[in-house]
Amino acid sequence: MAVDEFWRSVEAGLEMSKRISYGKETRVPKMKKSLSTSRSSSAFGLAESYRPTAPMVYAVIVDPCIVDNPDICSYQPHVYGNCNPPALVPLHMHGVSMEIECYLDTAFVTLTGTWRLHCVSSSSTCDCRIAIPMGRQQGSVLGIEVETPKRSYSTRFITPQNHLLQHLSSTNYGLLIKGNIYTFNISQVEGGSLIHVNVRWSQKLLYENNNNHFCLSVPFTFPPHVVPVVKGNPMKEKVLLNVNSGTDAHIVCNISSTHPLKETRRKAGELGFSYEADVKKWSTQDLYFSFSVCKDDVFAGVLLQSPSLQDYDQRDMFCFYLFPGRNKSIKSFKKEVVFLVDISTSMRDDPLEKSKDAVIGCLSELDQEDSFNIIAFNGDIQLFSSSLELATNEAITNATKWMNTLIADGGTNLLIPLKKAWDMVGKTGESIPLIFLITDGAVEDEKDICNIVKDRLMDGGLNCPRICTFGIGSYCNHYFLQMLAHMGRGCYDAAYDIDSISDHLPRMLNNALSPVLTNVKVDALQNLESTELYPFRIPDLFGSPLIVSGRYQGNFPDTVTARGFMADLSTRVIDVKVRKAKGIPLDMVCARREIDTLTTHAWLDKSTQLEEKIANMSLQMGVPCEYTRMILVQSDKIKPAAFDSEEKCENEKMIYLENIIGVGFGNLKATIGNIAPGIEDLEAISKGAGMMMSSCWGMFVDRCCCMCFIQFCSGMNDRCAITLTQLCTALACFECLNCCCQICDGCTDLC
Repeated sequence: MAVDEFWRSVEAGLEMSKRISYGKETRVPKMKKSLSTSRSSSAFGLAESYRPTAPMVYAVIVDPCIVDNPDICSYQPHVYGNCNPPALVPLHMHGVSMEIECYLDTAFVTLTGTWRLHCVSSSSTCDCRIAIPMGRQQGSVLGIEVETPKRSYSTRFITPQNHLLQHLSSTNYGLLIKGNIYTFNISQVEGGSLIHVNVRWSQKLLYENNNNHFCLSVPFTFPPHVVPVVKGNPMKEKVLLNVNSGTDAHIVCNISSTHPLKETRRKAGELGFSYEADVKKWSTQDLYFSFSVCKDDVFAGVLLQSPSLQDYDQRDMFCFYLFPGRNKSIKSFKKEVVFLVDISTSMRDDPLEKSKDAVIGCLSELDQEDSFNIIAFNGDIQLFSSSLELATNEAITNATKWMNTLIADGGTNLLIPLKKAWDMVGKTGESIPLIFLITDGAVEDEKDICNIVKDRLMDGGLNCPRICTFGIGSYCNHYFLQMLAHMGRGCYDAAYDIDSISDHLPRMLNNALSPVLTNVKVDALQNLESTELYPFRIPDLFGSPLIVSGRYQGNFPDTVTARGFMADLSTRVIDVKVRKAKGIPLDMVCARREIDTLTTHAWLDKSTQLEEKIANMSLQMGVPCEYTRMILVQSDKIKPAAFDSEEKCENEKMIYLENIIGVGFGNLKATIGNIAPGIEDLEAISKGAGMMMSSCWGMFVDRCCCMCFIQFCSGMNDRCAITLTQLCTALACFECLNCCCQICDGCTDLC
């Protein structure tokens, strides 16, 4: 199901649910007016007003005849035809609880909820679709459990070589929407059943470098139509929130959402909150919480953890963090900045316009002593200036006018603009050189580019350019972009959804333009027997905390020294206390970072040994990667005594959940074809219009067969009724109704 079809299907489901009668003791919420004519999505220009803003469960309605109240059978007129695509009716939610554990820069969210299939008659069944939004930052689904009266479902990670793959029943049960909403189906749920869902995911904490706050935002905004309509049903919300910053510093809670969180625990570096209440309506706000670690100056720490017996890598773990502190009086680095902006055909409209806005906004943040240039590239390059320009008001105004003349056209070539930018910066030795690469495409010579960059960065000195990369959509090779950032001691970010460019890109640019320490080193790492660092080169400390992890053998001293260059080129030395990671699952916190880093090396080196290592880490930690697959195991609830183990295995059904990560190694074919980011399913492009008309026809039939149409017919005089009957009979004889449907399906261009 394409993105636009999802929103349309929900809208159709809400219209269909209006046919259900609940009796007198009800509290039917007011439906919000459809915004399909005013709000448009970036991919197809269709409505997004029903985008999930909290975990949701939907009834997948193919046959409208099954829609009814499972408790009170009401008169439902017969409806001809099926819904194509299926309508999605949001189910009523009867309870929700959420537990959040925050460690360092990562949050682990466990949400448990109960929904009721309130819109299907008790004698019928239908599939149900579960949607899980994971916040603004790219999240990872870690595990899902679902219970229905007759079946249970749970997720499992397996490798492509696993023999279970031979028994998988489907490849269409999972879909990643907008880069951060994961949906999947469970099959054949009986009308009136309660559906218990437990889902766990991880997401990054955002860091606001202007006020040094860690920010947590969890999707927790429920629409009014999920409130049970029958009065007397208890509704309870529960939230548990724990914060462990990994430091021994005092934590200050700055802002929380309207949820009345009550502080339950406070100690050095840790906070605990809880909230539980009986409510009349579900939460109408995301759960938002921010906190800061109260230290003015730059500070650091090292956390250690021994491996578990089940750990694939039996070396000890360490995690090194470096915080910029709140001191704003530190002298700023003088900067040489070159922006590389992709203007290939696929960047037309929103991707290019949003990228322009971010770069133009970034120019205004430069000091007048800084210098900059802009290189627009497709198959060739266009330069704002032949050399670096001082960031004066006049130069920024001219650059803004020049950028507004850029038009998306042509193919994609990365090597030419990278070489050009490299030749422009790092000549004086008085400024820190920064190269920002913004692209939405993959190129054939990515490995060659990495090798060239690696050779040029051999010395790794202060004059070597810092490379910061930003990927748009899923067609660019995000692991290639991460490798460039790792080599260049820079940073990387991505916007898998076009609408999130305006949030992610300015944040990355502003962060990278605030370097605090460069060429950071930790002395103790060179004195250990062996070390493996993730990423392999410690990035510079920019405006947000720097966190790296690794494995080691040897004895870690109780205190180590970290050092780096400041803006005046003096060396800053920081004494770092080494502590055991008590209360912090360091392996889980660092798993995503380590897997991504190793995947960039496996891709570049074509190492099957590394791929196997990454797959084992994924299976051990339950974290998705490129070399494992998530499956949904469906089990029928049968008494264990009735079956032996072999019969019980036959009772399980394996379902492949497709597209759980949404990253991949780029799509060269889509880049060459200049397919715009956001159109993730190429096959859906050709089918989308036809399905849209089919959906419209289904909605028309649904409306024309409802009680209001019957009442309309009853109001006609006898002559009109006879004429209408004769017309319908004639059309049926000549199969004109079928012909009309085919004509409508063929007239997609007119829609």
